[in-house]
Amino acid sequence: MTKWVYTFGDGAAEGRAGDKNLLGGKGANLAEMCSLGLPVPPGFTITTEACNWYYANGRAYPETLKADVTAALDHIAKLTGRRFGDPARLLLVSVRSGARASMPGMMDTVLNLGLNDETVEALAADAGDSRFAYDSYRRFITMYSDVVMGLDHEVFEEILEDQKAQLGHELDTDLTAEEWQEVIGLYKAKVEEELGRPFPQDPQEQLWGAIGAVFSSWMNNRAITYRRLHDIPESWGTAVNVQAMVFGNMGETSATGVAFTRNPSTGEKALYGEFLVNAQGEDVVAGIRTPQNITERARIDAGSDKPSLQKLMPEAFQAFVDISERLEKHYRDMQDLEFTIERGKLWMLQTRSGKRTAKAALKIAVEMASEGLITEEEAVARIDPASLDQLLHPTIDPKAERNVIGMGLPASPGAATGEIVFSSDAAEEARAQGRKVILVRVETSPEDIHGMHAAEGILTTRGGMTSHAAVVARGMGKPCVSGAGSLRVDIRNGTLLAMGVTLKPGDVITIDGSNGQVLKGAVPMLQPELSGDFAKIMEWADKIRRMKVRTNAETPADARMARSFGAEGIGLCRTEHMFFDDDRIVAMREMILADTEEGRRGALEKLLPMQRSDFAELFEIMAGLPVTIRLLDPPLHEFLPKTEEEIAEVAAAMNVADDKLRQRTEALHEFNPMLGHRGCRLAVTYPEIAEMQARAIFEAAVEAAQKTGNPVVPEVMVPLVGLKKELDFVKARIDAVADEVMAESGAQIDYLVGTMIELPRAAIRAHVIAESAEFFSFGTNDLTQTTFGISRDDAASFLESYRQKNVIEQDPFVSLDIDGVGELVRMAAEKGRATRAGIKLGICGEHGGDPASIRFCEEVGLDYVSCSPFRVPIARLAAAQAAVRKR
Repeated sequence: MTKWVYTFGDGAAEGRAGDKNLLGGKGANLAEMCSLGLPVPPGFTITTEACNWYYANGRAYPETLKADVTAALDHIAKLTGRRFGDPARLLLVSVRSGARASMPGMMDTVLNLGLNDETVEALAADAGDSRFAYDSYRRFITMYSDVVMGLDHEVFEEILEDQKAQLGHELDTDLTAEEWQEVIGLYKAKVEEELGRPFPQDPQEQLWGAIGAVFSSWMNNRAITYRRLHDIPESWGTAVNVQAMVFGNMGETSATGVAFTRNPSTGEKALYGEFLVNAQGEDVVAGIRTPQNITERARIDAGSDKPSLQKLMPEAFQAFVDISERLEKHYRDMQDLEFTIERGKLWMLQTRSGKRTAKAALKIAVEMASEGLITEEEAVARIDPASLDQLLHPTIDPKAERNVIGMGLPASPGAATGEIVFSSDAAEEARAQGRKVILVRVETSPEDIHGMHAAEGILTTRGGMTSHAAVVARGMGKPCVSGAGSLRVDIRNGTLLAMGVTLKPGDVITIDGSNGQVLKGAVPMLQPELSGDFAKIMEWADKIRRMKVRTNAETPADARMARSFGAEGIGLCRTEHMFFDDDRIVAMREMILADTEEGRRGALEKLLPMQRSDFAELFEIMAGLPVTIRLLDPPLHEFLPKTEEEIAEVAAAMNVADDKLRQRTEALHEFNPMLGHRGCRLAVTYPEIAEMQARAIFEAAVEAAQKTGNPVVPEVMVPLVGLKKELDFVKARIDAVADEVMAESGAQIDYLVGTMIELPRAAIRAHVIAESAEFFSFGTNDLTQTTFGISRDDAASFLESYRQKNVIEQDPFVSLDIDGVGELVRMAAEKGRATRAGIKLGICGEHGGDPASIRFCEEVGLDYVSCSPFRVPIARLAAAQAAVRKR
């Protein structure tokens, strides 16, 4: 019989940390903390399997689940001496979600469950504090009505704000018990008015409503969006954690807080967090009240006049410090902790591996390896390769003039410039139009996930370092400034008031998430450097990885950038990109539109010195590293004149009539150019093009070798080969040119001729093609297009629908389709090696920078991956992790 419920409490637990897939991250870690003897309120976890059963059976529960939950509630009763729904021995519970992957703020929580008009009186009597009891009841009504009944919490906030204004109160904590009773009456009346039914009084009804809401929240829009952004499968489901309530809002000796064992922004080894006195957990992350610092050092650094937990509750603070250190050593990773202090007694509510910025992740990994907590290999494995993107983009130039218009908290490092938008929908719309924006909010909520993803950075006027905006921004790698209280957002009028300046949507600001500054206008940025902890992790990764990492580059700037990021050569130089400069495009068009070979060769003579110069500079920058140059690939129509002005310019250069040129242009038009006259087909039809490019390559190789003293071994790549005879035809022309250049220069040129495998037929016939090809480079962009029969330029219109409907898990143009395209790559690699044992194998499509695709490349045994310059560090790290995984 399936076990749906696992209990924990009083130093014992039915689950452990290794049961994360079954119990979710929160449930597994609660069980582990219990087993370690830490103070954890007793409770139970309903498994992720129950969630999947729930969805597979029309949102119904397994037959035995209710009995299992009843037994688990009895277990809590034995440990606490309190019983759920019994006013004489009142037990209240919290109901929280808990997926196996941390999804902060994405799913739903209900606290204080079990309160009603009768039990609230029992709670008041039990606690000896009526104000606390009614405060807890109003919180429960708000959360339950929102999460379970679907009545937006803003409805209750409006009532509360009106009441505070009438009573002359500024803070929620100013309200008395009697005043809370009045608010509760208004809340319940509003529920019945809006929903047509009273607020439920039966604790059992409340419990099962909350359990159903947590399961349902797995499929809410913000959770779906978060899963899509972080590649979390829908099939994982969420667990439900039910725990005995402990109260941080029982007066001045009670508190609640969130902390990290190390700084999640910088990685510094120091306890980092915030707390609130006389509050519940949601108050800290919601940003409704300004939180206080946990440590005295942090309080001094922040310039706060509010006492730290260290000063205010020294015994509870020391207990928390001891537990924090113990948990970090136990899990061997930085921990994100939630705690409550109830009348001086510390309770641990959660531990999990803390989300951190890329900069912090690097520092933590390096320092933990130095401390002996983890190995160098584990340190390398700890870093999410994609997160390095956070460190590979500009920061504000320290010499730049800063027009500071506001200050907030440095919630997530990095800098961003963009137009102001005040809503997530506006951010998403602007991004679709190619505009960069800063999302400006009073505070963000889980519903803002899509806007935060679309924005360059996030600015909020409320909230602390552990607010929703801060945590989510850090996870996304977005710069964020939170709690900028000196700024005023007027949503109704669409303005941001900052130091007497009124800004509107479309006005440009810059935020610096490293120091909390908000700046007017755009500010100069600096490029990043790979130094310090970043360089150390890269050094360790380079020792571990087997595959080489090259770059896709055809400009000197890209090549130099890639070298600075550790590229070990060029895996793809697209020569067609070199022909679009103003001084070249006319000659290129002249060549294409010529009627005769003589005319084409005349135009090519103009292009030869330009190509030679391009290649020579790339060879010099790469200093003896391999450079793979792809011969002209796109269809010729891409270079043709499109406007009457352009046609007239080319006609004048060729000394022909405009009409004749226009007819020739129309004749070259193709219905489906992606599958038409391109790649090696151009070289077969017009061999003079390949000959010119080959000559430019070999003459540049001689020139660069003589100039630098470094050996140059160019790799000439023939694109779109499907037939061995195509490659043989073009290779013969390349070899002939190489012989000519060697004879003319008196220099020996070592070179390779290979092909790009980008057609299914080439993969199937790889053993035959390898008889002539000295290397294969997998062009997985086109191989994906030709395998699926879809154009990547048009696929975006329906692939996202496919993802949402679970037809595909990933966009195959972003992450390699292992089962289909990957199988062709595997087949071609095996067949190629069977014919030519030492054949060099690489990948140069966009997948060369995707960590999941890189894992596959290691599995297949490719020699290198090639990617865009800014993805080189990502590929180096991913290649190392792939090597460790394969061992």
